[in-house]
Amino acid sequence: MATSSADYIQHHLQNLTYGKLPAGYERYDGSVVQEATWTLAQSGAEATDMGFMAFHIDTLGWSVFMGLVFLFIFRTVAKKATAGIPGKTQNVVEMVVEFVQGVVKDTFHGRNALVAPLALTIFVWVFLMNSLKWIPVDYIPGLAKVLGLDYFKIVPTADPNGTFGISLGVFILIIFYSFKVKGFGGFIKELSFTPFKHWALIPFNLFLEILGLLTKPLSLALRLFGNMYAGEVVFILIALLPFYLQWGLNVPWAIFHILVIPLQAFIFMVLTVVYLSAAHEDAH
Repeated sequence: MATSSADYIQHHLQNLTYGKLPAGYERYDGSVVQEATWTLAQSGAEATDMGFMAFHIDTLGWSVFMGLVFLFIFRTVAKKATAGIPGKTQNVVEMVVEFVQGVVKDTFHGRNALVAPLALTIFVWVFLMNSLKWIPVDYIPGLAKVLGLDYFKIVPTADPNGTFGISLGVFILIIFYSFKVKGFGGFIKELSFTPFKHWALIPFNLFLEILGLLTKPLSLALRLFGNMYAGEVVFILIALLPFYLQWGLNVPWAIFHILVIPLQAFIFMVLTVVYLSAAHEDAH
């Protein structure tokens, strides 16, 4: 249990981490690992020492769960869709689909049947993951504590591993379609002669274009993570206040996130479509 405000904040920002500890490692509870062992981290230091190959179980679990929620809702609506008077859920789903289709038509200038479904998936999935922020910060960690789990973060997009995972998937698609649409030579030529169309400036052009290309997944991931993480920290700080002050601050901040949560999902979707549109340019 947290013994101070600092401990409380650190506890709520620590992921449930599963990784490998080396032989001879002294654990947080004082025990010593006799041989290399895969286990759950008992502290932030252990999670760090597990290195790159550690898994954030909570981030992975909630990401998959919200993805399944998305599939369940849309599949159920698709199976029960009617041409008559639609139900409330069908209305909402149709509004979301039409909204995303409008964004793709206005933003994407190539031809690719994958882009609209991808944009819809990103928008709804990121929105659902962001929306977990509305659950009070102590509820899920408290339930996890009862189940014997010391740490448990509920918002996948407040974890950079979660946002980078999505952005790297988008980045792979950008590279794939850049080569597919423009060809290997065409894509290299574009990088070599943009923005300056002179052979002497090819090294400078390559530096700028490759740097710009690599910052796309970085900007996607950090923008979403930064907004969600900052919001999570504020909710945690509010939870530290006396209970008679929490309601007056928690409710307005939660209402503010009615705008922030869909906005961040929208921005992530639009930037994805814009980047893929750029990858389809000069298809001749």
